[in-house]
Amino acid sequence: MNPAKLLLNTLLFFQFSQISTSIDTISLSQPIKDGDVIVSSRKIYALGFFSPGNSVKRYVGIWYNQISQLTLLWVANRNNPINDTSGVLSVNIQGNLVLHERNQSTVPVWQANISEASAGNTVAQLLDTGNLVLVRNDTGETLWQSFDHPTDTVLPNMRFGWDKRTGLNRYVTAWKSPDDPGSGNFSFTLDLAGFPQPLLYKDDVKLWRAGPWTGQRFSGTPEMTRTFIFNITYIDNQDEVYLCDGLNDLSTIARMILNETGFLQRFTWNNRDRRWIGYWTAPAERCDYYGHCGPNSNCNLNLTDGFECTCLPGFEPKYPKEWFLRDGSGGCKRKQGTSTCQKGEGFIKLERMKLPDTSVAANVDMNLGLKACEEKCLSNCSCVAYASASAETNRGIGCLMYHGDLNDTRKYTNAGQDLFVRANAAELAAEALNNSKSNRARKRRLALIIVAIVLGVILLGLCFFFLRRRLATRIGERKRQRRRELLFLNSSTRFSEREASISTKGNKEIRKVDVTFFELSTLLAATDNFSTSNKLGQGGFGPVYKGKLSNGQEIAVKRLSTTSGQGIEELKNEVLLIAKLQHRNLVKLLGCCLEEDENMLIYEFMPNKSLDYFIFDESRKQLLDWKKRFDIILGIARGVLYLHQDSRLRIIHRDLKASNILLDEKMNPRISDFGTARVFGGEEILAITKRVVGTYGYMSPEYALDGVFSTKSDVFSFGVILLEIITGKKNTRIFNDDDSSNLIKYVS
Repeated sequence: MNPAKLLLNTLLFFQFSQISTSIDTISLSQPIKDGDVIVSSRKIYALGFFSPGNSVKRYVGIWYNQISQLTLLWVANRNNPINDTSGVLSVNIQGNLVLHERNQSTVPVWQANISEASAGNTVAQLLDTGNLVLVRNDTGETLWQSFDHPTDTVLPNMRFGWDKRTGLNRYVTAWKSPDDPGSGNFSFTLDLAGFPQPLLYKDDVKLWRAGPWTGQRFSGTPEMTRTFIFNITYIDNQDEVYLCDGLNDLSTIARMILNETGFLQRFTWNNRDRRWIGYWTAPAERCDYYGHCGPNSNCNLNLTDGFECTCLPGFEPKYPKEWFLRDGSGGCKRKQGTSTCQKGEGFIKLERMKLPDTSVAANVDMNLGLKACEEKCLSNCSCVAYASASAETNRGIGCLMYHGDLNDTRKYTNAGQDLFVRANAAELAAEALNNSKSNRARKRRLALIIVAIVLGVILLGLCFFFLRRRLATRIGERKRQRRRELLFLNSSTRFSEREASISTKGNKEIRKVDVTFFELSTLLAATDNFSTSNKLGQGGFGPVYKGKLSNGQEIAVKRLSTTSGQGIEELKNEVLLIAKLQHRNLVKLLGCCLEEDENMLIYEFMPNKSLDYFIFDESRKQLLDWKKRFDIILGIARGVLYLHQDSRLRIIHRDLKASNILLDEKMNPRISDFGTARVFGGEEILAITKRVVGTYGYMSPEYALDGVFSTKSDVFSFGVILLEIITGKKNTRIFNDDDSSNLIKYVS
């Protein structure tokens, strides 16, 4: 549509929808002209003049009043438009509803087809159902209604079908195009031939078939059933045959339309999104099209070979070549040389079927049940199939019998009904054998399913058992971890008092033990039961062993000796401190072990041992050039700076010496052995102790003599290490030639 025309129609629509008048009638004294509109009492529907699409011709129609998207539901003069805006819709003096152009003396463009009227005593009214009715004022009798003459739309509560008394057929015909509402090529009607069923035609050719009524729905429309919104009613008696698509939810706006392309569609209005939602469409797939696989065949979209057409039992392709080429339109014929007349024949049941076309060679007897229907069909050699005429009712009565070709059948997955097809004795025997095989296959599948379920239950049980066991193990490990932590924290009172004093100054995180506790068995396996071949050395704490965990990680295990000058207090001190320190120049503590009488610390393994191993050995010291010695000095300085200033806890090591500087695989220095280290809290800069620990020769004078220590104590020790690295001589060596008792006096 061109923009100007679209704007004009939109403005006209909003003009119509904003009319505040409550007038919903047309009478002799109150006609409507082009530009006027009447609205139903609850303002649901409107009636007036309109031009569709790009057309400039004028029509009288009914549309939804409160939906901004102009949606036409009925057109009066669909095949006889007015060429200008001179149209007038009125009730004439004979009481008939008529449409004129220019002046009312001319022949009407359109008029209601009524058999009788009452001069000046009728009125046309637009109801809230969307029905335009012409009624007598004196009796209220309806003389004519638009619901009896639909165009392309079926509205809720509109009767679609036949009035047998008058011969009135209520059916819909598609528009010719979006610009022309005239009667098009497609029509949808309730066909009364044989057993009634709705049919969609293109001209006189069947395009789609809804199938016969089964008691709840039509056989070929499994989606069109009663729901909490829709309430489909089907009436078939001596006076009428019709269906009515009613609504349980009166707030729902719904319509069924046959569009100009030949598709039957059901829509509902989504008020939140302000748009129409497609609820159902027919035809929607290949098997929906009438006779897609020809007569005596079955259309099934779920076949594994990709070709949807198969012949019914006892039939074979009529044109084998076309059938082989996946063209089933020729259908099937009875197998040659077979007889189904008094030769031991019977019926093969096909489940979930759309029943064959009932308009040709079909008859119904609603007084027979299914068993009597079988007997009657079997006694008549021309009866080729039968089915229940009301399969989805509680009564289950009604006999529908077929004679001649079976047309337009298909198989559904979750809908349809049983169809019983006549077959000879050989076909029955083959079907029985197939059923037996199928039953055995089903039993095997059932057995496999049961076995799979049992195995699944067992597997789930085992998984649950192992998960529960694993969870219990984890819970037990957590409990053991907590017990170890409590044992660890309660193993010394002096440090706990120190912790308490620090905690009051904001360092509460030190009280948490954030370290892994190793099992003794793990360390025994890693060190080969602490074999001498794995011993790395001996320190004041005790022997150190090399180990290898099950994951391949190499470790160093420091084992507290019973004769050691250090004990559990130093071990606890080191764990609490170094576990919270992370720096490239500090040795990494992996965990500890407190089990039975063993107290051990586990570190990452340093393959190049300690600094003293190199600088005090005449041959190995040659491996350290001056650049490497400078890098080692710089690394130690970085580690000390981190301890004193950059870590979250200010640490005084108190035992810095060459043997406590470990070297990794790249000869990077790592400060180790924090057993005698102390924590400074808040603004503390020095402390005094009565228990002097460390190594003489590396202690500052004030610490060795008076027990006063601070960050300067570590700086003094660092200076001694610096001299040892430069000279390659131990500080404690006696230099007789200069009468110097240590390296410091020697270099000074």
